[in-house]
Amino acid sequence: MPSLKEVKMRINSVISTQQITKAMKMVAAAKLRKSQDRIIQMRPFAQKMAAILQNLSAAGQQDTSASWYSMQREVNKVLLVVVTSDRGLCGSFNSNIFKATLRVIEEQYASLHKKGNLTILPVGKKALDYFSKRKYPVVADYALLFSKLNFDEASRAADYLMENFRNGTYDRIDIIYNEFKNVATQIIRTEQYLPVVPKISQSKMQVDYIYQPDSAAVLEGIIPKSLRVQLFKALLDSNAAENGARMTAMDKATENAGELLKELRLSYNRTRQAAITKEILEIVGGAEALKSS
Repeated sequence: MPSLKEVKMRINSVISTQQITKAMKMVAAAKLRKSQDRIIQMRPFAQKMAAILQNLSAAGQQDTSASWYSMQREVNKVLLVVVTSDRGLCGSFNSNIFKATLRVIEEQYASLHKKGNLTILPVGKKALDYFSKRKYPVVADYALLFSKLNFDEASRAADYLMENFRNGTYDRIDIIYNEFKNVATQIIRTEQYLPVVPKISQSKMQVDYIYQPDSAAVLEGIIPKSLRVQLFKALLDSNAAENGARMTAMDKATENAGELLKELRLSYNRTRQAAITKEILEIVGGAEALKSS
């Protein structure tokens, strides 16, 4: 049985940990409110831009100035954009992304990975550390995007992706990230970023667009902007999902600390009661010994 001092030290330690998890939960809740507002406001615009992107890509198949966005090439080199968090203590948020990424590599790009033709672009320190330690080819230029998350920073990364797809460095680019559903639920998404998959209507009717000033200028302006918006939306989704996961994890940790405190206090009381009983028995035994003498 542990001594009273040992149990008391454990109780104090758990109380300190519980105070930290409570504080982290409150911080995550404050950040979640802000990040949730940003993604909720962004989604309608991003969804509309995605629809426009798909429709214009389909309509512009014959336009040589814009067709490269949806150009289907033989897939020899692949880039996976893996979005995680910069910090831990957010439950299975990051580990689920790692599992999903490894599953995608195994099921779709195993042969390319063996040839060294699969590259990872990590967004988030956790992804950078994970894939660097496992000797994956890594593009580390945009790993710290979450330290200053805004549209301009996301646009720089999107421009890098578009440029390297256009010049043939990569034949396909996928994004793997957590989509925010609610505080307790994140949905892992694996989406093809480039080439753009044209939207095919169920009626299979051809839509004839009227371009002003001309199709090349319109497509060259709208499609890159839409791709930047899609990447920024994925980052906002992941940021909100991270804060939700961290809030949930810290709430659960606080509850667990409370349950552990109950057990430790019960153990402390039992130990203290046993010590008092032992002292009483020693006093009684001593008194009996004095009577006998």
